[in-house]
Amino acid sequence: MPPYSVETGADQIVANFASEVKSKADLITGVSPNGLGAFFAEAIAKASPKLIILATRNVERASEVAASIKGINSTAQTRILHLDLASLASVRAAAQEVNSYAEDIHVGANNAGIMASNHLGHSLFTNLIMAMLLRSGPAPRVVNVSSKGYRLGGVRHFDHGFHGGASYDPWFAYAASKTANILHAADLARRLGSSGLVAVSLSPGVIYTNLSTHGAMGKFDDLWALLRKVGDPLRWAAPTSLDSNHGVAIHAHAALAPVVKDFNGGYIRSLDTLPDPVEGMSPWAIGYKK
Repeated sequence: MPPYSVETGADQIVANFASEVKSKADLITGVSPNGLGAFFAEAIAKASPKLIILATRNVERASEVAASIKGINSTAQTRILHLDLASLASVRAAAQEVNSYAEDIHVGANNAGIMASNHLGHSLFTNLIMAMLLRSGPAPRVVNVSSKGYRLGGVRHFDHGFHGGASYDPWFAYAASKTANILHAADLARRLGSSGLVAVSLSPGVIYTNLSTHGAMGKFDDLWALLRKVGDPLRWAAPTSLDSNHGVAIHAHAALAPVVKDFNGGYIRSLDTLPDPVEGMSPWAIGYKK
């Protein structure tokens, strides 16, 4: 594998592992202009995948991403899938549609990023399309986009509703959901690694996206303050923002690099570690509550 550094962009990684993209179908959730999902889709489009499925709650905005992809590679094929991860009915309908596709999905990138939609919806959706993933060929992948924000706290197994909302804090809820992303990938690897599945989670870092600059999570000062309180040394310095190419480099590495198979279930981020895998057995953490 070529040596990588903080200077490595997604373009280079996709070029290095173009054979992992070419003629394969990938599905990316949370796709909208100037978002991580769009950046990743645009990066892999250069390697001529068979199909990029753009899963989104806003079909009109995803159409803008599809047009951008055509501008990058006129032969790239896209398909827009309506998926509102905050609605389990929508998740089930979207999964039913995906399971009717002729193309088998090789990489599922769970990328959407707001609270419950970034775990519960993804967990159900991934479970419902798992049979398709497993039959897509050697080493299909699930990539969960987490965050260093998981350090604020784990899953609140006995109070997942924050006392009915009375003690709700958006950043602690965000941390719980991002911890759940990590544990979900670890549990998928534990249960289905023997069937060939590779499942990992990642932290992309701080990137200029619609979410970080305009969305509900745009006020990061409170987050940095909380991280300092829990002893995260990196939060004593101002965060360094990445451009789109470098911001999705870890996405590309997680989805494509063969070496990732050796770290199945892992959390991809320098100096970070995987939370205690025992916690991953909790149904509240992995989304299998019946």
